[in-house]
Amino acid sequence: MDWVNDINRKLNNKVLFSKDHYVLKELNKLISKNNHRIMVLWAFDFVDETIQKIKKNYPNEVRPQIALDLSKDWAMGLVKMPIAKKAILNVHSFAKEITSEEDVALCHAIGQGCGVVHGKGHAIGFAIYDLTAIIRHYGINDCKMLVEERIKQYIDRIYYWNKHYLQNDNKWTKFMYKD
Repeated sequence: MDWVNDINRKLNNKVLFSKDHYVLKELNKLISKNNHRIMVLWAFDFVDETIQKIKKNYPNEVRPQIALDLSKDWAMGLVKMPIAKKAILNVHSFAKEITSEEDVALCHAIGQGCGVVHGKGHAIGFAIYDLTAIIRHYGINDCKMLVEERIKQYIDRIYYWNKHYLQNDNKWTKFMYKD
């Protein structure tokens, strides 16, 4: 089945992909195979990129950057989970204040990406919202190649961090080593 036709039937939904959607099968497999630290580094890369997109439309909005900064601090043991969690929830609250479907999805992607510190399962949440934002931006008829390329970027970045994550290994708090 062509995934575009499948998603086309869901265009009235806020989220266009389910976590177990067949187009995300390979990504899901890699997320489950890789350790928590790899997935956090992966998420931080994509969240930082996504924040830059949000800043273009909301240059004075600081909640996404605060959430990322506090999530990084959480992963290093510099702040406790409730502080980072509150910042992440503030990004989801920001999403409720705006009307652009694309930007709403990007805000939720940021929240999910920051949440990877809590559990690597949030990584697929980032992808689901990020891909939804791409479709909202380009439209269902013009997004096929862009969505598929983005999924490839997710996968490539996991392989990158799989090879390079040890360069950051001295910066983690203890719970980040529990896989």
